[in-house]
Amino acid sequence: MELRIMTIQDYDRVYALWMSCKNMGFNNLDDSREGIEKYLRRNPNTCFLAEEDESILGVILSGHDGRRGFIHHMAVAESARRRGIGTALVQRALLALRAEGIHKVALVAFRRNEDGNAFWKAQGFTERDDLVYRNLALDDMIRIDT
Repeated sequence: MELRIMTIQDYDRVYALWMSCKNMGFNNLDDSREGIEKYLRRNPNTCFLAEEDESILGVILSGHDGRRGFIHHMAVAESARRRGIGTALVQRALLALRAEGIHKVALVAFRRNEDGNAFWKAQGFTERDDLVYRNLALDDMIRIDT
């Protein structure tokens, strides 16, 4: 298995992996080819995928705003789970964020995603009960839940 930087040329295979994973959420704007291309341009050194025999087994989108890091859309193919791929991707992303001077990283996981939440807890991410997560859509978008 090889870990490498994700490029926009990987988009179709990454999107297929995302759609195969349960309990994730996407939208037609931010997660479109154009949206991901913009994200990769802004975060060229912090997004990775795991590949074996030309198959994408896992992917992590991570980036930062100069102050805080954020992890988006971490996914491992169901057939490749329990092999350390997710942990390897998280470690690589955290090293890349640390190299860019980032000291704290956050993520959002759906409450219904029990496997994902157990994974993040095992990685050392703590649940915050002192915050209220809020968002505001500036454009109409279609939500895509897997």
